[in-house]
Amino acid sequence: MARLKKIALFISVVTIVAFSTLKNNFPKSFVNVSEVIPNLKIEMRYATKHNFVGKRINGYYAENCYLTKEAAKALEKVSLELEENNLCLYIYDSYRPQKAVNHFVTWARDRKDTLMKNEFYPSVLKKNLFKKGYISSKSRHSSGSTIDLTLFSDETNSILDMGSAYDFFGEESAVMYEKITKKQQENRMLLQKVMKNNGFRSYSKEWWHFTLRYEPYRNQYFDFDIK
Repeated sequence: MARLKKIALFISVVTIVAFSTLKNNFPKSFVNVSEVIPNLKIEMRYATKHNFVGKRINGYYAENCYLTKEAAKALEKVSLELEENNLCLYIYDSYRPQKAVNHFVTWARDRKDTLMKNEFYPSVLKKNLFKKGYISSKSRHSSGSTIDLTLFSDETNSILDMGSAYDFFGEESAVMYEKITKKQQENRMLLQKVMKNNGFRSYSKEWWHFTLRYEPYRNQYFDFDIK
């Protein structure tokens, strides 16, 4: 009987500890970025059908943007700098549950499912998505300090033209791609500059992708849902 009481107490403690690590369905070390940056524009593509899969992605139940507190604080500095030029941040993705990454992997292995090919990967064979680095079994997004974004102009009430669409699988999305207009190049460089100045590093193949330097949970992959 004493042993059973100890086991019950242990289970109770574990449950309390597990519950205490969550706040509003996400860990206390994460924040909803909209609460940190009020003028944020958000279009969480994976919570909708408008993405390269063509379906809502597993783990995305709301268009909420979560990041580690450290990444959100750095992003707030980016936002304040942009405000001086009547610009703000437009978010496509931030923290990404591991189950969502698994969904991408399963989708990529189904060669027959090419519903969104014309829009997102017209020149890339689906069988080459892994080899070219567009799909992977792990993502920096799942560590909570990586974000996909662009810039939004308050003056024109539209996003800046970056020369390719978000999540476009092709060489056109590379940061230094040259076959775009001068203005598109300038827009990309503006985004690169303001993000790097505030502690983020970029990914050469995707102009929209940035990871916080010295991210707190590098190589840790969270799986809580976005609600």
